[in-house]
Amino acid sequence: MRIRDILRRKGEAVATVSPEATVRQLLAVLAEHNIGAAVVSPDGTSIAGIASERDVVRRLHEQGAALLDRPVADIMTAEVRTCGPDEHVDDLRRVMTEHRFRHLPVVQDERLVGIVSIGDVVKSAIDELENEREHLVGYIQRAAT
Repeated sequence: MRIRDILRRKGEAVATVSPEATVRQLLAVLAEHNIGAAVVSPDGTSIAGIASERDVVRRLHEQGAALLDRPVADIMTAEVRTCGPDEHVDDLRRVMTEHRFRHLPVVQDERLVGIVSIGDVVKSAIDELENEREHLVGYIQRAAT
């Protein structure tokens, strides 16, 4: 299975915030979309960084409530690993596990075209196993008759 198959199922919409948005605004976007991270983008197609709930919590612990009025650019991860829509999900699963990434933006022709979470990757693995199980059960039932 490829990343584009996951995007086809879940959609290509990506929640973004501008680097100048406040952390408070970031939290509103995360809550509104019920997501754990947003891509930081000045224009909705390029990637300046990624900001997650984890980033907020860690900085909030260090800096206190004043953090909420600071720009997202102050807390985002600026070096963002991305993937392409033609990459295999198995490869992405290994990368996400090894490097402890929970969200990877999907880029094609240097433009943001989607985002994949570890939950999406796990769901695709479960779907593949379920499909394989159904084929095996069908094969066994046909062989038994």
